[in-house]
Formats: sequence, C-alpha cells, structure tokens
Amino acid sequence: MPDHTITASDSRRSSARIVAAGITAIVLILAVAGALLLLTLPDGNAFNARVERIFVENDNLQSQAEVALLEILAQSGTAFSDTLASYRVVIFVLLVFATALLVAALVFLVLLISLNRRMAQIERSGIEVSSLIISREENTVYLNTMGFKLTDAMIETLSVLAEARLDDEMLSGAQIESMISGKPEMDCEEAAGATRIKRLRDGLGNQMVSELLVKNIARRGYVLAIDKGVIEVI
Repeated sequence: MPDHTITASDSRRSSARIVAAGITAIVLILAVAGALLLLTLPDGNAFNARVERIFVENDNLQSQAEVALLEILAQSGTAFSDTLASYRVVIFVLLVFATALLVAALVFLVLLISLNRRMAQIERSGIEVSSLIISREENTVYLNTMGFKLTDAMIETLSVLAEARLDDEMLSGAQIESMISGKPEMDCEEAAGATRIKRLRDGLGNQMVSELLVKNIARRGYVLAIDKGVIEVI
C-alpha cells in the first residue's frame, strides 16, 4: 500500500513539472513569434511621413488638383496607419487564443496520460478494497462505501467466492456450480459456473470494477482479488 501512495505522489509531481515546463515553453515560443511578427510589420506612420515630405519639398504647388491629390495621399496614409493598428490588435488576440488552446491541449494530454497510467496500475494491482460486507438478509453487498443490491443467486455466488478467498482457494466454474446447487462436481458444467460469475459481474454494475474484483486466473479458476482480512459475511 505505501508503495502505491509514493508512486501516485511521484506521478502527480512529475505531471505538474511537465505541465509547468510545457506552459512555459508554449508562452515563450508564442511570445517570441508574436514579437517578431509585430516588429516586422511596417511602421504605420511611414506613409504619412512620405506624404509630409512631399508637402515640404513641394511648397510651391499652385494647382487645385495637385493639392487635392496630396490631401488624398494624406488620408490614405491615415487609413493605412489605422489598418496596421487594427492588424496588431488582431494578431495579439489570435496569439492569446493560440496560447490558451495550446495550454489547454497540453493539460488535457498530461491528464489523459496520467489517467491511463493510473488505470494500468489499477489493472495490475486490482481494486483497493478496505471493506467487503455481504449481507444475506438484505441481499446486498457493501463494497467500501458503495452498496449493491443483488439477487439471491448472485449473493450465493459471491458468498462462495468469499469463503474460498478466506481459505486461500480458487474455484473453477464447475466447483462454484456444485457448491451452490448441491450437485456433485462431476455432474456440473464449467459453463454454468461461468454464467453465475457473469451475472454477478453484471449485478455489480461497473464492468471494470467487477472484473477486477472477481478475477479469472487462466486454468486455475475464479478468485476475489482482495485482502481476505476485509471480508465479512453476515
């Protein structure tokens, strides 16, 4: 049990470090890219500066058409400056959205990897059950803090498995059927016991939980994958 706790803590710390490093890298990369992009944009006042220079160098213009042309150029320079300013705002907003999306993707990826590792650990070690109480009167099994209402047949199947676990034994499908039905083992079929196990798992509901709780060891039989010290039949 302590080994599992240490492993989980190490995994959380490792995931936190990966997320922090990934977020830092994403922010730095996008910040550098955004800075380069904004710095390479032309100066918004460059056009206005050229128009002003034309006004200064040609202060002897007399024609109304020439003056109107210069005014149009000045207005175009102002419009160009405003357009570049709006481009900068759009680029900044897009960079913020890109940063948020990449950070979210990184966090979800790390969470998914951590969840897969945790699921693999659970599959290897089985369910951590602190209490398994079988109540024949109520036809209910209490697994940790969860209660499962079962049929009489399911309770009998679980009780047989619990008694076998207390004796450190594994039961084949034929042995389970024999103990429940009272018939000789040679007259019972393996499939009948396997059917009882399947119905028990269906009664427990969650497929992953039930299959990890009631394990099938190849060529040996069925067993409750829990510490026998937590089992109580009432």
